[in-house]
Amino acid sequence: MRKRTGDRDSKKQKTAGGEACVSSSAQPRPRSRLLWWVKRGLLAVCVIYVSVPFMMRLFPDIIKHLVYSHRVSVPFFVNLSQPADLYLNHTVNMYLKSEQGISLGVWHTIPESQWKEAQGKDLEWYQDSLGAGIPIIIYLHGNGGTRAASHRVGLIHVLSAIGCHVLALDYRGFGDSTGEPTEVGLTTDTLYLYQWVKAHSGSSLVVLWGHSLGTGVATNTAVKLIEQGIVVDGVIIEGAYTNIRQGGAHHPFAWFYWKFPGFEYFFLDTMAENNIIFPNDENLKRMRSRLLILHAEDDHIVPIHMAQQLYEIAQSAQNSENQVKMIPFAGSLGYHHNGLYKDPHLPGIIREFVHTLAP
Repeated sequence: MRKRTGDRDSKKQKTAGGEACVSSSAQPRPRSRLLWWVKRGLLAVCVIYVSVPFMMRLFPDIIKHLVYSHRVSVPFFVNLSQPADLYLNHTVNMYLKSEQGISLGVWHTIPESQWKEAQGKDLEWYQDSLGAGIPIIIYLHGNGGTRAASHRVGLIHVLSAIGCHVLALDYRGFGDSTGEPTEVGLTTDTLYLYQWVKAHSGSSLVVLWGHSLGTGVATNTAVKLIEQGIVVDGVIIEGAYTNIRQGGAHHPFAWFYWKFPGFEYFFLDTMAENNIIFPNDENLKRMRSRLLILHAEDDHIVPIHMAQQLYEIAQSAQNSENQVKMIPFAGSLGYHHNGLYKDPHLPGIIREFVHTLAP
């Protein structure tokens, strides 16, 4: 009796154990689940990687947004109409209309030595101050962000401290300016600002300073003015590329696609077909303005060999060592693409350049 009972108990235990085993094996193991998610993730990455070039080709507005990055309005929560919030308490904010329906946000910063006199003054006083014979620099920033970006504000402080007027604008579509950016549009905006400055400045020196994308805007503008019989007093290009095609090919984003079949067709040709060219190299062949090229050796966005190439093109075109100067900044200084304003020697470099422009 006991034996039979024991057998029945044993069978029940075995059955229960068997059921437990079946129940346990039916559940996916944590390691298998993780592997499943990894495979799904890798598949998604591959699909996105392959899709991006085709999306660029089918929807060229995407590459326009990548080139200009004008929707990235950093820094956030800054009131561009109040430059004093960024310690620019000798700056007036204004809006100029470069074309019908296009309003441009512009800061006018006077020389630091006049900041006390500027307190409480209106826009007319700032405009009149342009005619005092003090050098004027029109600052043309790179892609992304606004005129309030920290490195741009830093440079405005430097230029104001050495005794220059600075006019910094956000092109159409950037910051609080209206419209959508195009190469022609950015050049039109700058031409309008230059002409506005000349209308109020008399014989004061006017220099175009372009940084990164703004170097193409600066040289485009200088060439357009040459076509009108006007030679800009001076041009400074910082972090300059030869042209947007080559600049795009060396951009860190492009690194992911250098080996992608049809890289030039999908990316570089798409830019050209949508009139995004910014040909610094071709423009420098035509320019006759005195030129200063500034570039960091550790620039991770635009390699310094492009600046060297531009220097050689400009020297050959103008056939004069006095007209063209290039100053590299050692990579050990860590300035990269946006940090040249930090260099303690920069004020002296700019003073010397502006001094050479005096008639």
